[in-house]
Amino acid sequence: MSIHSVCVFCGSSPGANPAYRRAAQALGAAIARRGLTLAYGAGNVGLMAEVADAALTAGGEVIGVIPRHLLDLELAHQGLTRLEVVDTMHERKARLAELSDAFVAMPGGLGTLDELCEIATWAQLALHAKPIALLDVSAYWQPFLAFVDHAVAERFVRAEHREMLLVEGDPDALLDRLASQTSPALCKWLDRA
Repeated sequence: MSIHSVCVFCGSSPGANPAYRRAAQALGAAIARRGLTLAYGAGNVGLMAEVADAALTAGGEVIGVIPRHLLDLELAHQGLTRLEVVDTMHERKARLAELSDAFVAMPGGLGTLDELCEIATWAQLALHAKPIALLDVSAYWQPFLAFVDHAVAERFVRAEHREMLLVEGDPDALLDRLASQTSPALCKWLDRA
């Protein structure tokens, strides 16, 4: 699969660990260096701003998608290549999925977790076959991955669907893996043919 654009889900806060900010900057710069387009939630705060600013500084194209109610709170980044305004959070996620060939989740809160789980569920349901990766900065995603492993052990998630979540600590290694991966085309249900 050829990747031209990468959607990044990440926190609207910088987080407690300065490594999160450095990783966001490194990821944004790596995306731009490879000539890829960054698609993200258009925020001008937290890790969202860091990844976008780094991509823009490195000469990359950055597309932001933001719901109108957040635009009205003046959280939208004003220096993007393109800013798209939608009506709802649901429309934002759908539009980011349309714009993107691959997905990366960085450290973040409930919104990031929601975006990651929804895009993984869409892959599980064969609504897309785009690769999904976690940038595991300072083992941030390990508790989540332990939960998914538990769900596999309890037969709520297929092992193959757990394996579609690529995990890397280095942005360049993560982008290399995204370029060579697709999601499995499997039946979602464990006990059906």
